[in-house]
Amino acid sequence: MSNMQKFPHGLLDLSFGSLRSEAKDTKSAAAFLEAQGIRFLLAQFTDVHGSLKSKSVPVRCLENLVTEGAGFAGAAVAGFDMTVFDPEYMMVGDLETLALLPWAPGYARILGTGTVAGTAFALDPRNALKAQCARLAAHGWIANTGLEPEFYLLRRDESGALLPFDPADTLAKPAYDYRSLANVRPFVEQIVGSLQALGIGVYQIDHEDANGQYEVNFKYADAVTSADNIQLFKMAASEIAHSLGGICSFMPKLSATTTGNGMHVHLSIADAGGDDLFRDDTDPKGMGLSPLAYKFMAGVLKHAKALTALLAPSVNSYKRLVVGTPDSPYWAPVYIAYGNNNRSAMVRIPYGRIEIRTGDGGMNVYLALAAIIAAGLDGIENDLDPGEPHNVNFFTMPPADVAALGVETLPQNLDQAINCLEADTVLASALGERLVNAFIKVKRQEWRDYHLTVSQWELNRYLTFF
Repeated sequence: MSNMQKFPHGLLDLSFGSLRSEAKDTKSAAAFLEAQGIRFLLAQFTDVHGSLKSKSVPVRCLENLVTEGAGFAGAAVAGFDMTVFDPEYMMVGDLETLALLPWAPGYARILGTGTVAGTAFALDPRNALKAQCARLAAHGWIANTGLEPEFYLLRRDESGALLPFDPADTLAKPAYDYRSLANVRPFVEQIVGSLQALGIGVYQIDHEDANGQYEVNFKYADAVTSADNIQLFKMAASEIAHSLGGICSFMPKLSATTTGNGMHVHLSIADAGGDDLFRDDTDPKGMGLSPLAYKFMAGVLKHAKALTALLAPSVNSYKRLVVGTPDSPYWAPVYIAYGNNNRSAMVRIPYGRIEIRTGDGGMNVYLALAAIIAAGLDGIENDLDPGEPHNVNFFTMPPADVAALGVETLPQNLDQAINCLEADTVLASALGERLVNAFIKVKRQEWRDYHLTVSQWELNRYLTFF
């Protein structure tokens, strides 16, 4: 029996939560897992790149997993800045994250707190986000975030070339195309059914601007839960695509002529009672934002260049973040500004919340959200002002006209972005100097590796040029 038959699917299915344990103790959790036929637990954490790391743990070891944790050699994990002489990195499971994996019968996953020698590990990205959320909680606030992952659904032909998964997906302007969405129904239904059964509220799926490109939108949640859900979604999308003979790619820029994969971040702050502190219908600027929201946004804009290193963290990211021209615009926002529903600015205001449009499909969501919160808190704590909105289409403006408005652009390669992050003492202090330095070390090596690689473009251009 296929996953599509075994688990609920369809856009209108609202039977949420059936595959998540509500157990508060290991005895109840073990009974839940036994009743569901679970044989293995995937003890998971995320490295500095944002990649999921796992150990398969027999379900009978649940008690040990949530008390002592699963051990990993930290020196083998990218960015953990540990040596072979350091104590084990232990992922101590949190029962609240326990969830079955509909696409992998017999398996469940669990996240938790990364520790070393009994202390929360400063280089664990999830711990970094939890620390920033704790800073918000000290004010009585919660950050609610909605993330919008774009991705390509692909296949390889007989020669190994990458093509859209749907052979009929060939329109020059395929955005919102019904046929190309309908032709990938098996993928869509398994993804939506799996996520909804896990309590992740999917509210729309669409075909994006490029052939083979799609986007899934989830209901907002608190920042840590949002990041956990994105990691679960990426795992599901990859494995379900593979089971159907396809490839799911979140690579920021697949080719020079295709649209990039963004990961836009919608954010607002609520109080402990759930009241939205960002929305204010009396906003004189007409964008529905409160003074608190403007201060938070001012912090994001102040730290925009350093944030870019964390929201666009790969060499490939900067093939997407390109300053265009009026004749040849690039639709990823590189302008450090905000505006009313302005998709050409780094920060768009849909009304009553902010949308940060810099991020791409390769970002580590834990680090990205942690850095955004840290930047926003700097704006709030120092009473910063974002200035006036820019309700203009930057994509149609020559660079000189943009500069005349006092609007700067984001870094244009990974090296520039890393330099900006290295110079930002506020983010280093908030996130922890050891974490930021470890991230910079990994990314500087990536930049060096890139420059040691001779590309096909160089061979095509220079082989007989000189």
